[in-house]
Amino acid sequence: MLHTAARFEDKWHAWAGEKVRARGWKRTVIAYDSYGSETSARVLARIVLTKTGQPAADTEASIRGFRSFGNVPLPGETAWVRIAGAEHMVTADRGGIVDAIIPGDFRPGKLDIQMWTEGSRVDTATVHIVGADQQFGIISDIDDTVMVTALPRPFLAAWHTFVLDEHARSPVAGMSVLYDRLVYMRPNSPIIYLSTGAWNTAPTLKRFLSRNLYPDGPLLLTDWGPTATRMFRSGQEHKRIQLERLAREFPQIKWLLIGDDGQHDEELYGEFIENHPDNVAAVAIRQLTVGEAVWAGGRSKKSGRGQGVPWVYANDGAGLASKLTERGIVSGF
Repeated sequence: MLHTAARFEDKWHAWAGEKVRARGWKRTVIAYDSYGSETSARVLARIVLTKTGQPAADTEASIRGFRSFGNVPLPGETAWVRIAGAEHMVTADRGGIVDAIIPGDFRPGKLDIQMWTEGSRVDTATVHIVGADQQFGIISDIDDTVMVTALPRPFLAAWHTFVLDEHARSPVAGMSVLYDRLVYMRPNSPIIYLSTGAWNTAPTLKRFLSRNLYPDGPLLLTDWGPTATRMFRSGQEHKRIQLERLAREFPQIKWLLIGDDGQHDEELYGEFIENHPDNVAAVAIRQLTVGEAVWAGGRSKKSGRGQGVPWVYANDGAGLASKLTERGIVSGF
């Protein structure tokens, strides 16, 4: 049986959907950038009701965070995806989220896809196809790793998520340069941004990364709210599941894991190393400043797990770049 909170959420979505349909809201598919291999592509999207039917907001707009949560999801809705000239049908879950695998024969590189549902506009996204010979990749946290958020404190988290103008968010110094150089020194390396943030914020995060010159890469986010068995979803479990999935899908890749010491990245990365020691090149941890650590509720305590690969620590991208260079992970800085 569904958790009581999940049943309430389903009823709320049904009620809200009926009300906004009466006001003329339109079916909308919001397609997200994703990744794939030479034999399959992962398709990520949300199917929702929006006031205008426009899939994405103006990239130059000044948007308050709460506006990202104004859409009404369409659970169980069907959509179509066109990829490499073929069309496939996909179905959303109870939160309106599509997460589907499309088999095929794909060439490494960027692959454009189109998605739509009945009566909606067509939205586009990019699938980053990783070649079978690719042996290095980057997995990066977002909050307090590439963007200063101090997310663990509930009040501040709500302020950053729902109130703060997205243009007021601050990038972490030097991190975009580090990522750009990593990709430059190792061409075609996949970069995946893994966060506990909600899918509602994906357009905002994508605009932030683009404005601050971070390399293009898919976001792996989660769906806030209750699950079938729990009142709230576990952000740690979301990250753990995605890391395990990437290890299965790309067993030949050694990942550079990048995070911060303000949440649980050290613990999760250490666990991942113990489970997949051949899939990790190194771990880079951005150390929060004293002020950020206070707002974040303190620093995590490294448990000692994950031995056998280099661990480097620094306060910013320049410091991490220097230490990664010393360890031979990257060169040319």
